[in-house]
Amino acid sequence: MNNGFYRRRKLVNRLALTLSMAAAGIGLLFLLLVLSTLVVRGLSGLTLDLVTRMTPPPGSEGGGLLNPIMGSILMTGIAMLLGTPVGILAGTWLAEYGRAGKLAGTIRFINDILLSAPSIIIGLFIYELMVLRMGHFSAWAGAVALAVIVVPVVVRTTEDMLRLVPDSLREAAAALGAARWRVITMVSYRAARTGLVTGALLAFARISGETAPLLFTALNNQFWSTNLNAPMANLPVTIFQFALSPYERWQALAWSGALLITVTILAVNIVARSLSRNKGNRT
Repeated sequence: MNNGFYRRRKLVNRLALTLSMAAAGIGLLFLLLVLSTLVVRGLSGLTLDLVTRMTPPPGSEGGGLLNPIMGSILMTGIAMLLGTPVGILAGTWLAEYGRAGKLAGTIRFINDILLSAPSIIIGLFIYELMVLRMGHFSAWAGAVALAVIVVPVVVRTTEDMLRLVPDSLREAAAALGAARWRVITMVSYRAARTGLVTGALLAFARISGETAPLLFTALNNQFWSTNLNAPMANLPVTIFQFALSPYERWQALAWSGALLITVTILAVNIVARSLSRNKGNRT
């Protein structure tokens, strides 16, 4: 009887393992198909012209993606500057002050909702909050929309990393007479520094390919512009528009731009994972 029960458990275990491996294999197969198509269609366009020439007019040959690339860099950089400090401060309060309080639980719940909220909802919110009141689309609105996406990612990683810092380090610093804020900045932040950088990199990777929020805020611009108070070219929206166009050159640029974003996000994620792994090894 025991042998029969043991054989049945082994059979169920093998069946579950086989189904899990099959599901993982199917997911990896589709991922490889998407990536291979992206590489085949976009690799030929990864030339120096892609990052040194402006977007071409309809129906013309040549051109590149210089203005949307620079627009994306500008708006993403502003979003990181706006969202990262807010996220770090909020995560610090949750980890160092709030802990198990009711307010902290409410903030965590709201943060989880923001983490899983569709980015188009955030775009509509910023459209209502800024674009309608300003009367026009702008890079400022796009950067704020991306910053709203950055905040919950940084809050979660900051809280998690600070909670991993042993309380004995805080107690030792407090025993030496250090104030609470100095313990946090000189001890907790230093111990969790790699994790904080990892969280910022993950947030950057999250917003790099966002299209929906920028459609409602920054829109797009066919020309070079550094005016943050006006519509600005950006890579995700340009890819969206070029991919739907009837012009072969625009479609080729869309594939190359999509490959550029994918490679960038992949590189950022690899760096973030490496930093996280090194932090875990040192701990």
